[in-house]
Amino acid sequence: MFTAYVITISDKGSVGERVDTSGEVIVDILKENNYEVLDKIIIPDDQATIEEKLKYASDVLTTGGTGFSKRDVTPEATLNVATKNAFGICDSIRQYSLTITKRAMLSRAVSVIRNDSLIINLPGSPKAVRESLEYIIDSVEHGLQILLGTASECARK
Repeated sequence: MFTAYVITISDKGSVGERVDTSGEVIVDILKENNYEVLDKIIIPDDQATIEEKLKYASDVLTTGGTGFSKRDVTPEATLNVATKNAFGICDSIRQYSLTITKRAMLSRAVSVIRNDSLIINLPGSPKAVRESLEYIIDSVEHGLQILLGTASECARK
């Protein structure tokens, strides 16, 4: 069983002005796929706070803060704590999402490795979170197995 932290990045959500439904979608999908969710938190769109929480947690799925707003700094915070890039995950999400909406091209989300952990930025809307996470969840599990050394081959015969 893999463990995960879910971090919602939202100024309004962090002060109770908006209900976090995207984070709940992530938790539901992770639990359906036998992940243990260690914590789910909501923090403001503040780069230092995001970086601090990303360093603390193990495998992390974030929602929000990946758009064009001046306050959207989740990708920058994620890149600042990375030890390796894993851009293919978010590139695949964008490619898949473009089959649903042309606005997927506006996502600045990134995915990275930090030591033995994987960090994936997901969109802020519950619908887009569900579409994205359900699309990648099987491949992410295999990637985590490779990262942790419990699987050794990606090639198929």
